[in-house]
Amino acid sequence: MSTDQPQGFEAALSELEQLAAAMERGDMPLERSLEAYQRGVALARTCQQQLEQAEQQVKVLEQDLLRPLEQATGERA
Repeated sequence: MSTDQPQGFEAALSELEQLAAAMERGDMPLERSLEAYQRGVALARTCQQQLEQAEQQVKVLEQDLLRPLEQATGERA
């Protein structure tokens, strides 16, 4: 099992989905299941962090878009 961080959100999510599917089949030995679970937790954290970063970027972009509109109309959002 890889301990490297995947490149990008989609790669992390894909690996997480594959791990979940493998664990749901129920044919993994206990030790392998624990390793897969630990990897899944790490991947879920990675995905969550990347989503939070993307959300912050969207908020910044929205603020930048609203500022010129507010200045042009003299209103506040």
